[in-house]
Amino acid sequence: MGELRRIMITVPAALLQEVDGMVALEKGRTRSEFVREALHRFLEDRKRRELRDRMKTGYLEMARINLELAEEGLPTEEDVDEVVQTYLTASEGE
Repeated sequence: MGELRRIMITVPAALLQEVDGMVALEKGRTRSEFVREALHRFLEDRKRRELRDRMKTGYLEMARINLELAEEGLPTEEDVDEVVQTYLTASEGE
């Protein structure tokens, strides 16, 4: 776990009472252990949310880029008509 450092925090009495109640349910566990675990879980959850947000932003940006690329490759209406006519002409000859 590494070197432990002592800090002082201020919390509302009701929150401390709730924490102490949770700690009391788990025999042999201290308030400090509870707070360390809570901080660790909070930080991990925050990192996960930030990663998910960055991934979402990246996927949306890639979607925009892919749409632009797809639109660049789309033939004009005249090109489509020409391809259809060529296909129909070839099909009639079979």
